[in-house]
Amino acid sequence: MNDSRSPQPNPSAPAHPADLRASGLPAAVLWDMDGTLVDTEPYWMAEEHLLVSEFGGTWSDEHAHNLIGNALIDSAHYIQEHGGVTLPAEEIIDRLTTGVVRRIAVEVPWRPGARELLTELNELGVPCALVTMSYREMAEAIVGTLPGSFFRFLVTGDEVTRGKPHPEPYLKGAELLGLAPAQCVAIEDSLTGIASAEAAGVPVLAVQHLVPVPEGPGRTVVETLAGWSAKDLGQLLS
Repeated sequence: MNDSRSPQPNPSAPAHPADLRASGLPAAVLWDMDGTLVDTEPYWMAEEHLLVSEFGGTWSDEHAHNLIGNALIDSAHYIQEHGGVTLPAEEIIDRLTTGVVRRIAVEVPWRPGARELLTELNELGVPCALVTMSYREMAEAIVGTLPGSFFRFLVTGDEVTRGKPHPEPYLKGAELLGLAPAQCVAIEDSLTGIASAEAAGVPVLAVQHLVPVPEGPGRTVVETLAGWSAKDLGQLLS
């Protein structure tokens, strides 16, 4: 597995961007993780409910949905304010992440079509990066279950200055791959993640999951990744 600290070659060497585009493929794909690659949002929500109840507070689905796609530090501050949790923000993040990683160790809930598309991209030499607001511990737990190094780089929430919806995470993903943002396709499910990718100038495939996604310029909205191919992604680029 590769990351931004110690990049290593992918077993399926990435093809040249011009060759990929000439073949109708994207030069690279930037993947969100929670809710897009894997359906971990229910894990996060369960851990939020447990933590808030421990401190005598109440937590609603509306509160949980308000956190989808946010930077974890922002979510921690929200939990302090609305859930009555008096722990420091970083401890809230640690508690939630530990709980979610524990659940992942039992079962990784892959989203429909995600592994199949990721496998095809890898076989065709289309480089991929993971752009997630989860911390590296959790991102590595997820990608470590894949049978190979499918991601050349990981951009995680604890390694950016400004999280989604700021463009920094997607700008960093494209930069690590040595590409202009417009050469890449982002796959996202949350409004904050979509805003981040669009602000960075990355065309977006929005896969609706827990939050409705309105149509928008430069944005393709679908219900599932099932049946999507690498060439379908290539058609999203002008």
